[in-house]
Amino acid sequence: MNEQPIDRNREEFEDAARVLRPKLHRYCARMAGSSIDGEDIVQETLLKAMLAYERGTTVDSLEAWLFRIAHNTALDFLRKRVRLEALSTTEQDIDIADPTDEVARHENAAIGLRPFMKLSPAERSSVILMDVVGYSLREIGDIMGTTIPAIKASLHRGRARLAMLQDAAETEETLLNREEQARLERYVELFNARDFDTVRDMLAEDARLDLVARQSLVGKPFVGKYFTKYGGRDGWRLAVGRVDGRPAVLSHENNSPTPTNFILLDWRGGRIVRIRDFYFAPYVTEAAEIG
Repeated sequence: MNEQPIDRNREEFEDAARVLRPKLHRYCARMAGSSIDGEDIVQETLLKAMLAYERGTTVDSLEAWLFRIAHNTALDFLRKRVRLEALSTTEQDIDIADPTDEVARHENAAIGLRPFMKLSPAERSSVILMDVVGYSLREIGDIMGTTIPAIKASLHRGRARLAMLQDAAETEETLLNREEQARLERYVELFNARDFDTVRDMLAEDARLDLVARQSLVGKPFVGKYFTKYGGRDGWRLAVGRVDGRPAVLSHENNSPTPTNFILLDWRGGRIVRIRDFYFAPYVTEAAEIG
């Protein structure tokens, strides 16, 4: 990481954050076990960072600072979702040999998201930061706020558990419930038929559109323009699928068999209250487990 002071300039901060966003997502997605949740953590991280930055927080290395915020935000996210044990382990921090292992790095970087959820938070952070992101022990210690012996121990345990999980080849399937399946199929059918007037009628008055990593719009009239833009384009086809085990709409461009991006829909009383389109966040789609 470069230890160079940066100017107190919001535009420069936003430009730098935009470049670092995919790298932050690689870490957060594996911490959360979901590409979708990982992006939520990244967004919260950048919001926290921007507020602190504008208050005059001293920043020597933007990348290291953002990763510290992302690390703590990910842990907060996990605490809210499940009851976690204390992060500090009661096991002795033994001084394991140099943890550099190119084979482990290559294998762990290629593993899907959900196996990481089998690791403790400390193991997960250590393995992801070294094997996936590529940080050194010192940099990991700065981010996690712990000692190098503790990181080595977490790496050793985490890598061993991931190896066992790979050997066991564990898989999980999440099925759509019938009601949501029917809603998504109806949405996809109308979209593919270019019946956007009927699709707009499905929007709640306070509907929200999030073009992830680009902009947000609130209100049925504004969100409705989203479909107008699609109406002027040919070659887009939607399909019902799953992303990280969740029901989702898969978007295919020019009849490609591989989804270009995916879209999440939130419902209330049969109306769409939120659309999250990940077209402008391709790193989320690339990291997701899509089926």
